[in-house]
Order: sequence, then C-alpha cells, then structure tokens
Amino acid sequence: MTRSRICWLSPDAPAAAFPDIELALDEPDGLLAAGGDLQAERLLCAYERGIFPWYEEGQPILWWSPDPRCVIKPEQFHYSRSLRRALRTSDCELRSNTSFAAVIAACAEPRREQAGTWITDDMIAAFCELHENGWAHSLEVWHQEQLLGGIYGIAIGRVFFGESMFSRISNASKFAVAGLTRILARERFALLDCQVISPHLLSLGATCIPRSDFGEILKSACPQRKKFENWPNAPIKVSELAE
Repeated sequence: MTRSRICWLSPDAPAAAFPDIELALDEPDGLLAAGGDLQAERLLCAYERGIFPWYEEGQPILWWSPDPRCVIKPEQFHYSRSLRRALRTSDCELRSNTSFAAVIAACAEPRREQAGTWITDDMIAAFCELHENGWAHSLEVWHQEQLLGGIYGIAIGRVFFGESMFSRISNASKFAVAGLTRILARERFALLDCQVISPHLLSLGATCIPRSDFGEILKSACPQRKKFENWPNAPIKVSELAE
C-alpha cells in the first residue's frame, strides 16, 4: 500500500529521531521526513542510517531514502575505452581536500538542465563545517593551478556517501570518480553511495540495490562512527588511473 504521510521533525528533536527508512513514501520515491536542521550531529545520524537531505530554497528540509539505492562498488568501477583513452592522454592531476569550499560552490552553480540548485547556502555552510571536522571530503581535478572538476561527500566507516560532482572540461567528473573509487578500493570501502540513478552513473558501473540491503550494509560498514583520514598526501597523475 502506498504511504501518504511523512514524519515532521522539530529542530528540537533528538538528532537521531528519524523513522525507519522502510517507512519512506513510495511516491515521491524515498521521501521520509521534513523539518529538523542541518546541524552536524543530525546529518551524521542521517547518513549512517541511509538518509540524506535534498530540498530547494524556500522548502523545508526534506529527508530521503529512495528504493532502490544507486551505488558503485569501488572495485567494480567501469573504465570504458573512451575513458581509458581520456585518462591516458590527460595531463591533469588529482588532489584531495585542498579546496573543499571551491568544489561545493562549483557543484552549486546553475546547470543548463536544471532550473535551480538544491545546494543551498545553508547546505554549503553545513558541509563546510563537516569538512572542517574531518567528515566531508573532496577529490579535485586540477590542471596546473586551475580547478577543473571534482566530487565531494561524507565518509563514515567504510562507506563514502557521494553528494555531487562537477566538470569544467570534458570527463573531469569521471576522472574524479575514477580516482575516488581507486582510493576507496585500496582502503577496502564497501560502497560509494550515489543516492539516485542516472545514465551518467550507470556508465561508470553504478548498480541499484534494494533499500533494505543498503541499510544492512550500513549496519556492518558503519558500525562505529569512524573518520577516514588516509587520503593521498601527494597529487595523483590522472594518466596513472589508466594503468
């Protein structure tokens, strides 16, 4: 039976006061709760339960847990022939966590296929605070000293919850995801969470798994709130990802 009501959260509600993800609406897919705030503790409680905020300016904060869930298993990232060629011939490099604020600001810029952005000023401030506290991270594509692409998200335990990515040249966001999955595979991460499916993600090896399976994976991959700090200290040549 299709559910028609969502949970309303008071800003004073405990940070963990989210309903079970299986109570999310069928239409719109995954809408679970509204209200609350973007304090760091509430965001961390949400992500480790498989919930994320997604809303536009002027709306209350909306919390989602769609079914199925789009994920990439790091060791199963798909390198197409064209991507390997682009990686091999690129003279860009990857850097981690050197310009987080610039990455999230670039992801928030208007896009031709979108009327607005869900990355509001409040969302930017909240994620920058998470970054300062070691939870949110960025992997960036640079050419000399020009930022050309990147991805950002939250790492808890052995799951990286991807939020958004951007490109200023062809393939830059693919370079960032390729580099990120290489790091995550090396560190034995269980998943790169992509939230909602898209043709772009499918081309990179993303798959969909039932929300219930995703929740079970989080229970084992995020058993304790643990930060991931083992990011590369030196830049990585993009061309090395083709090897």
